Amino acid sequence: MAIVRPPTSPGLSHPSQIGDNGRMTLPATSADDRAIGVWLLVCCAMIFAMAVIGAITRLTESGLSIMEWAPVTGALPPLSAAEWERVFAIYRRIPEYTELNRDMTLTEFKTIFWWEYVHRLWGRAIGVVFLIPFLWFLLRGRIRRALAPHLVVMFLLGGLQGALGWYMVASGFAERTDVSQYRLVAHLGAAVAIYLYILWVALGLLLPNIEASPDPRAGALRRLLVALTALALTTLASGGFVAGTNAGLVYNTFPLMDGAWVPAGYGQIEPWALNLFENEIAVQFNHRLLAVATLGLAGLLWLWSRRLELRARVRQACDLVLAMAALQFGLGVATLLLVVPVGLAALHQAGALGLVTLALWAVFVLRPASSARP
Repeated sequence: MAIVRPPTSPGLSHPSQIGDNGRMTLPATSADDRAIGVWLLVCCAMIFAMAVIGAITRLTESGLSIMEWAPVTGALPPLSAAEWERVFAIYRRIPEYTELNRDMTLTEFKTIFWWEYVHRLWGRAIGVVFLIPFLWFLLRGRIRRALAPHLVVMFLLGGLQGALGWYMVASGFAERTDVSQYRLVAHLGAAVAIYLYILWVALGLLLPNIEASPDPRAGALRRLLVALTALALTTLASGGFVAGTNAGLVYNTFPLMDGAWVPAGYGQIEPWALNLFENEIAVQFNHRLLAVATLGLAGLLWLWSRRLELRARVRQACDLVLAMAALQFGLGVATLLLVVPVGLAALHQAGALGLVTLALWAVFVLRPASSARP
């Protein structure tokens, strides 16, 4: 008689039963949860790498080099000289080529093509790494019933993210010489949201029983950590607008901009609200301001955490958040002063996601005495 494990609700334990098909069934176990948690962390690592590859694709102006949406056949690059000429001819039709890159050779085109190709191929790889283990866990009955909907939603969000990426790329095919900064930030924001969602679920599977901190003020500190996470995410999104408007290529001084704390031309676009997203002067200034606020809040949070009775893991998390905030701030300033070198700017993107990751980790491990689970 074959033994299978049907999904059950987290935290519930059921005795063995005989199912309608005559097979003995057993509940999913904590070992199953750990295996699924590790698999989800692998997916998180791949999404993290995807965000960095995407940053390089943007920094090298490679995103418009592939103008065909072919989720299956597009997995193969051009394999002949004729195919290379065909895809290069398609690229030569868009404004980025006709207005900015008219002297580009086929060899130069291949450089930007490969970055976009790797970006898309890595996205496909994430889908495969998610889908195959998911089906394996599902068919073997190792997924708890309450967890299954989360995994389905994760897969669907991944597919929608691919479609959103194409929607972003398509914005640069007709009237623009690059992609829309609004669609760029939407694509980045969706990637980060999926990453954090998967990470939170994975942590819950791997560490189901976190000890509460005895200090009665732990709840207030946790709320402040949530606020810091939100601020770090806002700063990350503003960095997407910096990239989308090429705002990092102007005013490459710090802390002043053109010799002033608030640069002239901040509100030069009408209506005024568009300055926040389309005026490169305002976009860069806002990003600076948010970065300073993020570092300041991380410092205040760390100082407060020193005064509370917290678990060692929570103290370590607060230490890491402050260290990462300081490192990320330094990377941002260096990227600006050096006029956005690709390697350093990609590291700055990684630092932004690293800070959000550590902030979420701190939120996860800090449990007030009244809370036993996240």
